Amino acid sequence: MRTGDEPLHARSPLRMRLGLALWGLLWTVAGAVAFAMAGRPQWAAACAALALVTLTDLALVIRHIRQGPHYQPGRSIPPYEPDRGRNVLRDRAGRRRDSRP
Repeated sequence: MRTGDEPLHARSPLRMRLGLALWGLLWTVAGAVAFAMAGRPQWAAACAALALVTLTDLALVIRHIRQGPHYQPGRSIPPYEPDRGRNVLRDRAGRRRDSRP
């Protein structure tokens, strides 16, 4: 649900994506090894190809995590526009409050 102050309190799903990529890498490598030992080279190759895709995703997620909280995908994507007072946080009485938790 949108709260209207996403740039201030946005959460990144990178840690969850990291866990899912590790889980996927574990299963695809295990599948490739199991199918290779069972004499199914086509299925082993398919699992190995998925493992490469998962490993690539894992490398990108780690890279994005290391870039920090203000990751921007490229020079063509500008950073957030300045606030200019549009996202002022107010308490229940309507008074302005500090944006920091």
